[in-house]
Order: sequence, then C-alpha cells, then structure tokens
Amino acid sequence: MLPLPDLLPPVRPEVHGHRGCRGLFPENTLPAFLHALALGVDVLELDVIISADQQVVVSHEPWLSARLGRGPTGELIAASQERSYNLYQLPYAAIQRCVVGEWPHPDFLQQQASPAPRPLLREVLRAIEAACRRLGRSPVGYSIEVKSTPEGDGIFHPTPSPFTELVLAEIHSAGVQQRTTLLSFDLRVLQAARPLAPAQRLCLLSETEEPAASLFQQLGFVPDVFGPDYHLLSLAMVKTLAAAYPRLRLVPWTVNSLDDLRQVISWGVAGITTDYPDRLLGLLPAS
Repeated sequence: MLPLPDLLPPVRPEVHGHRGCRGLFPENTLPAFLHALALGVDVLELDVIISADQQVVVSHEPWLSARLGRGPTGELIAASQERSYNLYQLPYAAIQRCVVGEWPHPDFLQQQASPAPRPLLREVLRAIEAACRRLGRSPVGYSIEVKSTPEGDGIFHPTPSPFTELVLAEIHSAGVQQRTTLLSFDLRVLQAARPLAPAQRLCLLSETEEPAASLFQQLGFVPDVFGPDYHLLSLAMVKTLAAAYPRLRLVPWTVNSLDDLRQVISWGVAGITTDYPDRLLGLLPAS
C-alpha cells in the first residue's frame, strides 16, 4: 500500500462521482446520483446522448447495453445485438421503459441492484438541485460528457453543433451553467461549444499517449480542464503540465483502488473522477 505524503497537497482535490457512483449503484441513474450527493461529492459526472425525439438522455452508450438492462418489451438483450437497439432511433417514451440496474453490474461487485430508467438530463438536474436544498448542502457541480464520434454522426447521434446546442439548452434552462463543465473526447464538440457559449467551462478528455500540447493545438485553444486516463499520468507529467499551462485544471479518470487514489491525491491534481467516491472521501479531510 502506498503511504500518503506527510502533508496533503494545499488544495483538496474535488471528488467527481463517475456516472454518479458506478461502483455502488447502477450507473447514470437517479439512485446513483442521489447516493453520490448524500456521500458528499463535489461534482457529479454523467454522460448524455440524444433520443429520436431530440431529448437529452443520460446514458453512456447510445444503444441499450446488454449488461445494464432489458429491451423495450422486457426482453434480454444479446451482446451481439445491442447496437441494433439504437437510442437515437427510439423516442424517449420507449427508452424510459428500458430499466437498468435490475441486477448488479458484473464488474462492480459492491453495486446494489436498484432498477431505474435512463433519466432525462433535465430530470437529473431538477432532482439534484432539489436534493441539495433538502440536504442543506452547497450546490454540486456537474461534469456532462457529450458522447460523440465522427463515425457516429447521423447514426447514433446528431453532428456536434446541434448535439451541443441541445445539451447547452438544458444546462441554461436549469440555471447551472456556472457550475457545469462540458466534457468530450471529440474535439469537434468543444470547438462547437466555444462560440455557442463562450463562458461555458470545457474539458478535453483523453485516453491516448498523444501529448497534451498536440491535442490542444488540434483543438485550437487550451481548454479549461484536461481529463486524461490516470494511467497516462505521473507526478513529473503533472508538474510539466502545471508549468506549461498554469490555469489548466487537471481531472484524471477513473481512479478506483485505494493505492491509486492515494497516489493521484499526492500529485496535487484539481479533481479526481472515481466510481467509488466513498473511498476517495475517506482519504480526504472534510471539505
């Protein structure tokens, strides 16, 4: 087990609950978000896709995942057929019938079964804002990932500009834009978002070893936040990024084991995204 340094970094990292708290409750569901909120996360991370009737739906895949739940008529979904259950071709009324969390995810043995539909983004924002008031806690932040790829344009989702417009409209309608970061692996989404909402905080996600400087050059600007896979980082790289981009916030993902959490805390990053916010919170001083 890696020891914590004698002194924690001067800035306590934000706790970002990945898909709510995927290690504890079914991902991207209201039960997961509400549990993460009650635990005390600083930021809720979630993913969005678009339905056939242009609704912004909280889901990681733009199809019905065989591992998460059933189809519209209650049928089990074969893994080989899941992409044929294309959410971009289904109205939200049909998506809402496809409950997830009936059984625990096989990769997360602590996950509690808690059947729930894939919610609309506006429902999540409304419920969480109300829960913050009810719990008497400070408002939470939101990290909303736009799930987009060039190959999926017009098949699994709209092209970046209309996709981003739909998401930004929900963020602005809920009045949470100042507490929200828009995330994407797709450079085009951030490029579309910048002129549409110049004040909106943007995060470039990365899962490649391509240097940040190269990615930012392709993007055309330095984002507010950089979110790499934590396996791609080291203390030396964190220091290099801080020296090159003093205002850049670094929020690596998805850090789950206690040893890895301890190590990433010691790097002094701005935030840590985890499936187990309870573990991370247990390693940090109270906020």
